[in-house]
Amino acid sequence: MRLVARLPMPAIHRLGAGLGLLVAYWPNRQRRNALMNIALCLPQLSREEQLALRKRSLQELGKTYFEIAYLWLRPAVEVLSLVREVRGAELLERRDGKGLIVLSPHIGAWELAGLHLAAQGPTAIFYKPQKYLDDLIRAARARSGAALAPITGKGIRVLVQALERGDYVGILPDQEPKADKGAVFAPFFGQPAFTMLLVNRLARRTGAPVVFMFAERLKGDPGFRLHCIPAPEGIDSEDDIEAATALNRGIEQCVMTCPDQYVWPYKRLRRRPEGALKVYTGPIDDTAVFRHVARLHG
Repeated sequence: MRLVARLPMPAIHRLGAGLGLLVAYWPNRQRRNALMNIALCLPQLSREEQLALRKRSLQELGKTYFEIAYLWLRPAVEVLSLVREVRGAELLERRDGKGLIVLSPHIGAWELAGLHLAAQGPTAIFYKPQKYLDDLIRAARARSGAALAPITGKGIRVLVQALERGDYVGILPDQEPKADKGAVFAPFFGQPAFTMLLVNRLARRTGAPVVFMFAERLKGDPGFRLHCIPAPEGIDSEDDIEAATALNRGIEQCVMTCPDQYVWPYKRLRRRPEGALKVYTGPIDDTAVFRHVARLHG
């Protein structure tokens, strides 16, 4: 990682795109799962368009993996200088002494989005402790002043306290929750996805507004464009299904801004309603994937 971090970003992106092409052409589960998700979530695309999107998204994912070394190990001021534009920057302004919940889906460079957020003011970031490289991840994400709150009851209390002080709270909202408590099935691109209620609980308890923010990788430029988008109405609803649906609708809006840069191989639909067919199963060739998607669509 330290060797990769020494390279200029254009070279890192070329390496990542090359790795992505290998994954796109060599039969493997990542490739299968990406096509499965794209075909399920974007049925309006033709098969040729779905396959083309799969190829481009795996190239972008390769860039994501390689550029993490740069984003983690280069000085924070150097990394933050990669931000070329912030669209909707006014949405990051905190008003009336309230904190702000900022949601960064797995699109583009989410590590850069988190670093930029913490540079705007006191920030607590919800994160999952890792078995490997945890010290490096914590140090990298804390470079611009963020406090790391682990995915535990104690971590949730840290988030609540931060919002009550008027701070920022950063959350990755498109991960599948592990436990039944605090999650419900809600539509994600028309598919039932097990969806967290944490954002809803925090918004209702503290009155903090919710904003989506993600970093889009620019073409022909080693930099990034940050997008800030207001959360859909209903994200703070007392109705769990309405709140989770609003959360997923916000993620969908972010994804469709730059669909190539969403992490399509992630098993977002692994958990299924009772009696529903499993998604990520069967042979890994494309013909079998399309057959299975047809069965899932019913």
